[in-house]
Amino acid sequence: MSNDGGEIVPGREEAGYDASTAPSGGFRKGAFGVTGSGDTSGFGGLVRVEPGGAVALHSTDRPYGGWFDEVTDALIEAVGEATYDAAVHRVLVDRGEITYFIAREHLLTLVQALRDDEALRFELCSSVSGVDYLDSGGPAVDPGRPRLHVVYHLTSMTYRRRIRLEIAVTAEDTHVPSVTGIYPTADWHERETWDMFGIVFDGHPALTRILMPDDWDGFPQRKDYPLGGIPVEYHGATIPPPDTRRSYR
Repeated sequence: MSNDGGEIVPGREEAGYDASTAPSGGFRKGAFGVTGSGDTSGFGGLVRVEPGGAVALHSTDRPYGGWFDEVTDALIEAVGEATYDAAVHRVLVDRGEITYFIAREHLLTLVQALRDDEALRFELCSSVSGVDYLDSGGPAVDPGRPRLHVVYHLTSMTYRRRIRLEIAVTAEDTHVPSVTGIYPTADWHERETWDMFGIVFDGHPALTRILMPDDWDGFPQRKDYPLGGIPVEYHGATIPPPDTRRSYR
């Protein structure tokens, strides 16, 4: 019911009410756990993955649609069906994009074929980045879960296509082959991913920090890295560091 006793206003569920913030199917809506009142922050439409959600999501069934099937068939033909089956353990088509979740030991074989095969021609690696799913996207947090992900965006300027590759590793074994020998543009991208997430790119020509000082301790974009900050005095009041001001859920 609305405040005046009438019908529920359409769209109100997206404004931070109980119905929108309750977990459902591995997802949770709303910002900062707001419930019971309107969310005027502008983030009422947020959809966050509950722990276990991202890893448990299904693999898209074929046909994928459009040119996605053409690329997949060409990749299978280029590397062989046995290699493809061993390398690609999940394919997700979502919001008009395709992502191949692959095993790291087959990364170089796949990207070499994606770049050089006449039917593929993904000549440009436009981005390499990291993601930390410490408290979402996996089962119970334990040392053996691959919480750190490396994401590659590959672009075919010949066919005007774009795909995404994704690799997951554990925080205890963060080694991934460097693709700089195939895509030189990945040089600084891999350095930044190492700097922020601590993912080691084996074979990189100079894997050093690019944003933080060389002697910096830790990797600032990991979810277990402290937010830090220092107290600030302003007109006689003290503003505490951000990690003591709010519980981020």
